[in-house]
Amino acid sequence: MIDYLIVGSGLAGISFSEIALQNNKTILVLDNNSQNSTKIAGGLYNPVILKRFSEVGHAKEHLVIMNDFFTVLEKKLNCKVDFKMPILRKFFSVEEQNNWFTASDKANLASFLSINLISKKYLSIDSPFGYGEVLQTGYVDTALLVSKYKEYLISNKWFLEESFDYSLLQEEKNGIKYKDFKARHIIFAEGFGMHSNPYFKELPLDGTKGELLVIKAPLLDLDVILNTSVFILPLGNNLFKVGATYNWTDKTDKPTEEGKAELIEKLKEIINCDFEIVRHFAGVRPTVKDRKPLVGTYSDHNSIHIINGLGTRGVMLGPSMAKALFENIEFQILLDKTIDIKRFAKKS
Repeated sequence: MIDYLIVGSGLAGISFSEIALQNNKTILVLDNNSQNSTKIAGGLYNPVILKRFSEVGHAKEHLVIMNDFFTVLEKKLNCKVDFKMPILRKFFSVEEQNNWFTASDKANLASFLSINLISKKYLSIDSPFGYGEVLQTGYVDTALLVSKYKEYLISNKWFLEESFDYSLLQEEKNGIKYKDFKARHIIFAEGFGMHSNPYFKELPLDGTKGELLVIKAPLLDLDVILNTSVFILPLGNNLFKVGATYNWTDKTDKPTEEGKAELIEKLKEIINCDFEIVRHFAGVRPTVKDRKPLVGTYSDHNSIHIINGLGTRGVMLGPSMAKALFENIEFQILLDKTIDIKRFAKKS
């Protein structure tokens, strides 16, 4: 018998798998490669919601857990996936500057918003009002993370590439049985694929489609992440990732001309040089209406669990949500009510 059968190997599945392994538990991961939101994600982590100048809830704790998580993981995988890089917010007016400095005076934001105005001139970007710098930021190369972690799991015979057949899942006294496998617990980390899951399909997972571009712009000289109406993330070799759109009705992962046009229009408002579109891709983020993750245990079934709904901040939230679920299962430490799926329990 293994400790955990984990369905899904995106950010949520990787996070839980790794937390379990770091605690000396045995795992098996199943994935059919149907969900691509992690692989195409921007991968940014940022403790501040810049549109509203508000802190991501428990940001300091999330960052500590995230940093420890990726430090251990990079040593294990023998490759770098976490890149520390400042995020700059371009100001379009003196009023925006003032709003920034007002926000940086708030106790919960002071450690994240620099009070020093950045006036550096970047080639091909007009910035007469300068930039504000967000601290403790960066990005994770999510495509590389998924690829390398899958290789690691396969090398240890902990991975099976196949679709999960819910009809074959059986509950037993001390866990679950699936085909020839027995496990103490099963963790569903399926992203938007959760809508096919009979145990959790009633949960309000919306899914928000996002489209991104990779562009080549030799005259764009950026060594930071620029975040305005879209983000511009330098990848090296004159390549930049640009994103992202938000579409709440289209639930496909097919790129659209409308999405491309929106990104190009917003990009041209920021940079004034020529660029070439190298790649255009899309995915459906697992998002929830209350913007909180879906973590917890199915009804009164103590062996069936979920970690989902990480949304646009999966890189920052994944490790701490996985840790919370693991500690809830193994040590009965209560989940925060804001993330526990019990918040959606029907009132009788």
